[in-house]
Amino acid sequence: SCRSEQNGWVFVHLEGNPEQIGYQHGYLLGAEIADLLRVCKPYLAKTTRRDWNFYRQAAEQMLWPKIEPEYQREIDGIVAGLKDRGKSADRWDIVALNALEELPYYYVPWLDKKAGKTPAGHAPGNCSAFVATGSWTKDHQIVIAHNNWTSYMNGERWRVIFDIQPTNGYRILMDGFPGVIASDDDFAINSDGLMVTETTITQFEGWDPNGKPEFFRARKALQYANSIDAYTKIMLDGNNGGYANDWLLGDRKTGEIAQLELGLKAYKLWRTKDGVFAGSNWAR
Repeated sequence: SCRSEQNGWVFVHLEGNPEQIGYQHGYLLGAEIADLLRVCKPYLAKTTRRDWNFYRQAAEQMLWPKIEPEYQREIDGIVAGLKDRGKSADRWDIVALNALEELPYYYVPWLDKKAGKTPAGHAPGNCSAFVATGSWTKDHQIVIAHNNWTSYMNGERWRVIFDIQPTNGYRILMDGFPGVIASDDDFAINSDGLMVTETTITQFEGWDPNGKPEFFRARKALQYANSIDAYTKIMLDGNNGGYANDWLLGDRKTGEIAQLELGLKAYKLWRTKDGVFAGSNWAR
């Protein structure tokens, strides 16, 4: 593993089994993870009317049992790396941090509405993105682009470039948050040539407490999917409605692109080898 910095970006290379990848992540990004936790706690208490203990309990009781062992081991590795770096955070802190997009803006509004209260917030409308291929690009290869219109609290910390080479699955290059096993931005490519980005569906409502965490499904799909169909299948498996997005996908092997609109109860997949798909916070 290694770490370097350039032009405000922090680059980390992580390699090995889940425990090793997690440990390297926690150790190399210990200061950044501690800083993100420091600002998240008061920010979420102010904006969602829920304290950090609420998110820790949701992480332990609702999310953790539905995360596959490979990623449980990686998360525990992050905790071990943090400890050896002299930073204090436990398993539930890191799981809650990984759910930074889905718990506050999907689970909490669902809970509020269920209790007959006016939701404290709603699904954000941040990103804009497109993916194009065929006659729409200069060399007929795939072009994918994304920008992240987020808060300064998030944005100035969303500056890690991860190069992850796991023992199993494909190598991953992605941007992301410190401490989070998925990109969350999302902007990524794997070594089989599958490209991924997304934009949120603004003011989406819906949550399935029995579903699998979105961050876990997104990471698994990026690590193991070798096609648009394989990516879609993993994202649909146990869909909890968290971080509902229009996923923009590209397969470098075939030149095909796709748009997967994934809500909770409804989804649709569009695909083409000559065209463009765009997302900017609307439900298509």
